[in-house]
Amino acid sequence: MRMLMLGAVLVMMTSAAMTSAARADDDETKGAQKLAMQGRDDYWHCLAREYSRDTNQGLSEQEFGRSVAGACPSERQYYRVALLDYLTAQYPDIDSGAHLATANRAVESAQKDIVTAYVKHRPPMK
Repeated sequence: MRMLMLGAVLVMMTSAAMTSAARADDDETKGAQKLAMQGRDDYWHCLAREYSRDTNQGLSEQEFGRSVAGACPSERQYYRVALLDYLTAQYPDIDSGAHLATANRAVESAQKDIVTAYVKHRPPMK
């Protein structure tokens, strides 16, 4: 009888530990997701400030693209790293190189989107 009770206690403790670990993983993933979203928002806000700078008025698409590519280095890097952390937490079995490529594509996409908005909304060239 004692062995049965001891076995039941061990099963309950193991189950509780596994539930706690799953909850911790879920909390880690949610925290990483929140940081990635914050990084995305910070990067976009910085790109928006770059978009609206008076010194960018009259630049060609290529000139503005180069300007955007060099803008916001700390925000860009934070976004890349936060997204990489989230992807690693969410999909731990996928190669880290694939996660880095995805994070890099997200940064490139943000830059492309801001350049597209600039081209569509700039006044016509004289």
